[in-house]
Amino acid sequence: MKSTIKIGTRQSALALWQAEYVAKCLRDKYPGLTVELIKMTTKGDRVLDAPLAKIGGKGLFTKELETAMLEKRTDIAVHSLKDMPTVVPDGLTIACITERYDVGDAFVSNKYDSLAQLPKGAVVGTSSLRRKAQLLAMRPDLDIRDLRGNVNSRLAKLDAGEYDAAILACAGLKRLGFGDRIKEIISRDDLLPAVGQGALAIEAREDDPEILELIEFLNDDNTRSAASLERAFLARVEGGCQVPVGVYARAEGDTIEADAVIASLDGARVFRGKIEGTVSEAANLGRQLAEDLLADGALEIMHELGLLEDYK
Repeated sequence: MKSTIKIGTRQSALALWQAEYVAKCLRDKYPGLTVELIKMTTKGDRVLDAPLAKIGGKGLFTKELETAMLEKRTDIAVHSLKDMPTVVPDGLTIACITERYDVGDAFVSNKYDSLAQLPKGAVVGTSSLRRKAQLLAMRPDLDIRDLRGNVNSRLAKLDAGEYDAAILACAGLKRLGFGDRIKEIISRDDLLPAVGQGALAIEAREDDPEILELIEFLNDDNTRSAASLERAFLARVEGGCQVPVGVYARAEGDTIEADAVIASLDGARVFRGKIEGTVSEAANLGRQLAEDLLADGALEIMHELGLLEDYK
C-alpha cells in the first residue's frame, strides 16, 4: 500500500474543511498512511468581480487541481460536487462521491427572519443564477445582486450592510460552524438545489488502481445514484452556470425519484417536473426528465440563451 497520498485542494476555508475531512477519513482507515494537503488557487478564486456565468462556469474551480493530478503532483482532488463540470478531463475520473450532507439553501439575514419578511425592493445576494431565477419566481419585487467570494467573505459583506439578506448553501455554513446564521431553510417546493449540492467529489487518475482501491470506501451508493441522475440531467440541458437549473434526486434501496426545474433568468417562466424509477436506470431517468422539461417549454429558454440550437 502507498505510504503517502497527496490531496489537491483550493485554499478557501470550506475547501480546506472538505479536504481535511477526507484526510481524516483516510488516516482513520489507514493509521500508517501519511496524508498531505497540496493547496492551490483556481481561476474561480482569483476572479471575483464578475458572475460565474460570464467567466467560464464550473470548471473555474477545478482546472488547476486537475492539471496537478495529470502531472502527478497530487494523487486525488477533493471538490464540492456541485462545482464539477459534467465532463471531466481525459485520464481522470470522479472516483468517489461521499454521503450527502444538507442539500438545502439557507436564508441568512441580520434584519429579517425569513424570505417572506423581506420588504419590497430588499437587496438579496447570491452568486447563483439558479437561486436568482427561483427567488424572482417567488418574489419578483426583490433586488437580486451578485455576491461572489468564499463563505466567510460573503457573510462579511452581509454584515457590512451591503445586502439585506443572502442565500447560501446550508452544507457550507454548517461545515464551517455558521449554522446559527441560518434563519430559514427555503422549501424545496420553492427552491430546488444545485446538481450535487451537499456532496463531495473525489477525483483521481483513471490509471492509478492503487489509489482508486484505497479511496473506494468513501463512496456512498445512494448519493452516487442520485448524482448520476442529476448530472445526466445537467449534461442534457448543457446547464453549467449559464442556465437556472435545479435538480434533486433521492435514492433509497432500488428506487430513485427526482424533481427538477429550468427557469428563465428573470424567473417569469418556470418549468418543473418529476420522475421516478430504479437506481439501475438513474442516468436514463435524468436524461428523460430533461427531455420532459424541454418538451414542456423550457427549450425556448435554452434557445434564448444560445444553447441546444440543434435540438429537434
